[in-house]
Amino acid sequence: MKFKQEHLTSKMTLSKLATPSPLPDANWVLVFGSISAFKERNLGQLLQKRYPKAEIIGCTTSGEIAPDGVHDDSLQITAMKWENSHLKFVAKPIASMGMSYAIGTQIAQDLDQADLKGIFVLSDGLNINGSDLVQGLQATLPNIPITGGLAGDNAQFNQTLVLHNSKVSDNIVVAVGIYGDKAIVTSGALGGWKPYGPPRKISSSIKNVVYQLDNKPALPLYKMYLGYYANALPSSGLNFPFAIMTEDKNISVIRTLLAVNEDDNSMTFAGNVAENSTIRFLKSDHDSLVNGASSAAQQILDKHVDLNDSGLAICVSCVGRKLVMADQVSDEVIAVKQLLGDNTGITGFYSNGEICSGDDDSHSQLHNQTMTIAYLSEHTD
Repeated sequence: MKFKQEHLTSKMTLSKLATPSPLPDANWVLVFGSISAFKERNLGQLLQKRYPKAEIIGCTTSGEIAPDGVHDDSLQITAMKWENSHLKFVAKPIASMGMSYAIGTQIAQDLDQADLKGIFVLSDGLNINGSDLVQGLQATLPNIPITGGLAGDNAQFNQTLVLHNSKVSDNIVVAVGIYGDKAIVTSGALGGWKPYGPPRKISSSIKNVVYQLDNKPALPLYKMYLGYYANALPSSGLNFPFAIMTEDKNISVIRTLLAVNEDDNSMTFAGNVAENSTIRFLKSDHDSLVNGASSAAQQILDKHVDLNDSGLAICVSCVGRKLVMADQVSDEVIAVKQLLGDNTGITGFYSNGEICSGDDDSHSQLHNQTMTIAYLSEHTD
């Protein structure tokens, strides 16, 4: 696999880039950028002209990840030429959030064919139930690595956009299937958050809406935990996620608050939270989150990938982590780059939800507040 990357700041436009493109025979182009960048006139058409042989997918972000760190209000372009593998692209409209599982199933059925090694998926970040989407994919393809994420909009939660070739729109999911014996698709995922306070039981919830904790209204209990920061809800909730715990008291998955309802004291999260789950509130700091990102990269190394081959690491990290680390957010990207080496390209974005498996590539799920890494490459022998 060959790849070339281009980065445009807020003051640059695609029309100002030198021609020809650095990889004119690319067959997959991945684009991450701000809302304003994605609203540039004829964005998709300009990219298609620049990469005429490629399928182009991408989404808006809450920060763009590049080899040198994290940027805002920019456009990060990664052109890839898969030389020994086959790619298939699928796009599905989101008619309603209730169709999320069905959309996942439809995409999986469209991509299900011999030699499928992995799927990378990008979705609108506001009009989808990410948990149901991934469950629909995984139900049809139970042993296939599924990675990707939900688009962001700089934590405004107003509108997110997805790019597929010439079209930029919300309410859409795009996915690519990667096929062939030479293809390498694996992943890593870890949060770096620490439980705080006693375990709590989800005593009433419907999908991603939690109504009661320990048989008490959920929102007042959460506000008590937040203290002063409760005045800034729901945005301050990005700094205070909670973990769904396993029976052996380890973190299974992290969930981020998206909205609160003062009328019924409920809280809406970025992924499903099952009734009777045990949860713990979480806290973290800069060093712990950077260590979590390093551990996600180490999971990839533990799978014995050959870093002498050219590879691409697509980092999808949560906007909540970016808010905690603030001006030092690039440190987690640099930590990943240091471990994966100079032959590994880095791209990605800060998201409204991360799709990944991690240790076990056969079981993917929706994460929040987690650094996830999709590692893509091809065998050269």
